[in-house]
Amino acid sequence: MNTPATEVVAKAARTLTGKVVSAKTAKTIAVEITRVVKHPMYGKYLRRTTRLLAHDEAGDARDGDTVLISPCRPMSRRKSWRLVSVVQRGAAV
Repeated sequence: MNTPATEVVAKAARTLTGKVVSAKTAKTIAVEITRVVKHPMYGKYLRRTTRLLAHDEAGDARDGDTVLISPCRPMSRRKSWRLVSVVQRGAAV
């Protein structure tokens, strides 16, 4: 390895893309992450969703928006993700 000990190597942050399903609480959004998994026996592809709470300091995200989130330190019992950016705005309700 030719890297000096003082050089800091930037690690690519893990990010997930999901849809905001709730933005009712202050500085918190609920993001639904959808993934597709193959059934081990039957081979059918199934849609699985995970609902994560993310910290939104500025209150930028609204319901229906597609957002990018990344992990951070735990901010509460269930909230350990933060909003990176709003990828696409949802339809105005």
